[in-house]
Amino acid sequence: MPRRTPRTALDRQRTPRRFRKFLGAASICALIAALLSPLTQAAAADSTTALAANDYCGGQCSDILPPGQNGNATLAQILLNQAFGIQPDHAEDQLGPYNNLASGAATLTDAKINDFFNDASFGVASDQVASSTAPGGRTDVTIVRDKKTGVPHITGTTRYGTEYGAGYAAAQDRLWLMDVFRHVGRGQLTSFAGGASSNQGLEQEFWRNAPYTEADLQTQIDNAIANNGARGQQALADANAYIDGINAYIDASDSGRYFPGEYVLTGHKDSITNAGTIDHFKITDLVALASVIGSLFGSGGGGEVNNALSLLAAQSKYGVTEGTKVWESFRERNDPEAVLTVHNGESFPYASKPDTAQGEALPDAGSVTQEPLVYDRTGSAATATATGASATAAATTLTSAKRGMSNALVVSGKYTASGHPIAVFGPQTGYFAPQLLMLQEIQGPGLSARGASFAGLSMYVELGRGQDYSWSATTSGQDIIDTYAVELCQDDYHYLYHGTCTAMDKVERTNSWKPTTADGTAAGSYRMQVYRTKYGPVEYRATVGGKKVAYTTLRSSYLHEADSIIGFQMLNDPDYVKSPGTFQSAVQHINYTFNWFYADSSHTAYYNSGDNPVRAAGVDAEFPVWAQAAYEWRNWDPTTNTASYTPPSAHPNSIDQDYYISWNNKQAKDYTTAPWGDGSVHRGNLLEDRVKKLVAAGGVTRSSLTRAMADAALADLRAEDVLPKLLKVINSSTVTDTTAAAAVTKLSDWVTAGAKRKETSAGSKAYANADAIRILDAWWPLLVKAEFEPGLGTDLYTAFSNNLPIDESPSAAHGPTGAHAGSSFQYGWWSYVDKDIRAVLGESVQGGLSQKYCGGGTLSACRDALISTLKTAAGLTAAQVYPGDDQCSAGDQWCADSIVQRTLGGIKHGKITWQNRPTYQQVVEYTSHR
Repeated sequence: MPRRTPRTALDRQRTPRRFRKFLGAASICALIAALLSPLTQAAAADSTTALAANDYCGGQCSDILPPGQNGNATLAQILLNQAFGIQPDHAEDQLGPYNNLASGAATLTDAKINDFFNDASFGVASDQVASSTAPGGRTDVTIVRDKKTGVPHITGTTRYGTEYGAGYAAAQDRLWLMDVFRHVGRGQLTSFAGGASSNQGLEQEFWRNAPYTEADLQTQIDNAIANNGARGQQALADANAYIDGINAYIDASDSGRYFPGEYVLTGHKDSITNAGTIDHFKITDLVALASVIGSLFGSGGGGEVNNALSLLAAQSKYGVTEGTKVWESFRERNDPEAVLTVHNGESFPYASKPDTAQGEALPDAGSVTQEPLVYDRTGSAATATATGASATAAATTLTSAKRGMSNALVVSGKYTASGHPIAVFGPQTGYFAPQLLMLQEIQGPGLSARGASFAGLSMYVELGRGQDYSWSATTSGQDIIDTYAVELCQDDYHYLYHGTCTAMDKVERTNSWKPTTADGTAAGSYRMQVYRTKYGPVEYRATVGGKKVAYTTLRSSYLHEADSIIGFQMLNDPDYVKSPGTFQSAVQHINYTFNWFYADSSHTAYYNSGDNPVRAAGVDAEFPVWAQAAYEWRNWDPTTNTASYTPPSAHPNSIDQDYYISWNNKQAKDYTTAPWGDGSVHRGNLLEDRVKKLVAAGGVTRSSLTRAMADAALADLRAEDVLPKLLKVINSSTVTDTTAAAAVTKLSDWVTAGAKRKETSAGSKAYANADAIRILDAWWPLLVKAEFEPGLGTDLYTAFSNNLPIDESPSAAHGPTGAHAGSSFQYGWWSYVDKDIRAVLGESVQGGLSQKYCGGGTLSACRDALISTLKTAAGLTAAQVYPGDDQCSAGDQWCADSIVQRTLGGIKHGKITWQNRPTYQQVVEYTSHR
């Protein structure tokens, strides 16, 4: 069945059937002329803003964020784009440079970096000022936009004015997107933007994780402010000023009729009479937005029920002792061959396997059922497509295999040509139109930064640079989510809490929709329902030892979505962050699970953030435990969901290590991360191998480190790190079959050429070594199954596949971002294949699997299995390997891999060639320090 790119809010504007008929029937030129007649937002280019004196980067800070800064479009601009492909100013002017690095990196020099990146210096030269605006007519803030990218440079003389300007600029660039995501966070997307099945899945995915009431959202604000003294009060004042700025733009754009056209296309505004309203933002909207971002990128853990099911499957096949040994070997909690970010040998034990587990509550075989979320479906909510979207959303929410994305390469000045540290880093947040992130510079009392922030949360720069330092993050994924088995009493909706039968709290959300111009999905409705306990929302039901239980998930950041605001405030404060130590102190205030990296002119630093709960002695974080006082987090208060957390010194951290790499790999020795797959082959190895080589040679430059990143971005991890060993098995004797021999030759030639998925030339839309790539894409799932299923048995093989996906090639649809998402090779069985094949070859393996699987452990039988599956793969056509979807025709290999800017509004963009790299990215080298 052809893959389909998941559609999110307004993806149907690519152009929906109803919209096509509308364009065909209307006189589009006359319509656009009429729509252009209202006053547009005016701004004169009369500023004489000079380059900032507080910039210590010496012109050596650069950044990029495709597709472009401008994420708002009027109805007229949307119609022009849909009909003729015309782009609003600055809607995609960063997409071309970003795309071109794939072909241009090989000849990159320092002088050419800004051919592919923006100059991220502070300020705007007077001859580069495109516009200067006094938002709301205020005299204490100015928004200057530069000619090249249209990025807002916000300068305020008061703190209130500065934050007001930040809110106004955010609404100028992302108002529609911000509105979409405040509704996602509240589980109300379908009622707002339409009932497309992907919209249903999106709101279900996030509301299952954070089923908050309005009172819950306000309480989180109150607690965050109350617990942080003067900084908490300042954060509240900043947030209120920011919201005032957003609402001022809403009013101005409404009266001036230059608001985003999506409000018309979704039926919220009338294009002729201007009837309808755009709701003002309120402070609880920021918490709803934060819950979406935190859940998507910063909440490691979960999956304990799936872990229990695969453990039970292993014990059923092998017996308890041997089955547990097999399970542990596949789990790779602390694999000695795993690539590490802190690689100096320092140990940071966390979530380790206890000698004797206490309080485990493993389900009885066959008793587990997933708790339903959606009830009372009507109309289009009851279709097979809609129920399928719900199933995918639930699976994504409940797995430990969270999409981490993001990478970092940081080299100490000891190994650079200049003697100053160099960093190339950024988050992989997917590709959207408009982008989830937005760029800005913000300068005001206590604020001095430039970089990226999530739309609607940009009162502070979240990833970027200060006056003499830059910082970035990758998702870390350590386990801050635990599963508790609450024993039921009285009925299915009461449970024992410390011996008292206690009623569950039912939270509901009812949504309905009808067709609009933007989304023609037929009318429908449903009700979402979550039962909450003191131990978190109910996710499964089962029996344990014959007792009826509900499995709940408790996340340390649950009810604390607003807490991280203090850390971001500190990062933007030039009087706070002045050194590696103060940087680490700032990010310690961020309760989401991230790896943070820092570089200034002399130092580098790293810190792993997150509220890591202190678990009771003997509790194994991998599995459900009984909801009893003895097994709760230490000093846990269920009213506020606070507990004792591991101290900062226990988090992986480092200053001035020779180099740091991160691509969502293991942080440090003995630090267990929640997702499976931290073994001998991880995509972090693609960075480790290249950066280690650069450091060994010395003289690292911005361009050489960028080239290393860009080279890894085109690498096929399977081909670079596993395929040579597979070929070694096959070539252990002469290959006589002509089909297999031809395939081996193609694969070998590809490895020799560098194992890249790279165009033959820029813009060719065809890969070099295309046949080899097709063969490996087809072969990988076949060879993994042939290698492991005979030994594991179908049940255990399937259970392990639920813990860790088999593959994640660029053309695969995976996770919340679906296909065409760029990020690839995060999760897969490459480490298992690597360790098993090396064992069969008789090579040394540290932390190997508990037994040999390929061919039952014999080289000849393993070789036969590999050749047999290779012949099958070689015989599959491109159309069979790449079956096509709503973006690509069957057989189009390049298109199957290509990156699509998924439409969250009315503007669409072209595809770009595949690159596995950060969406927002910085290249920095500071020349001096305050």
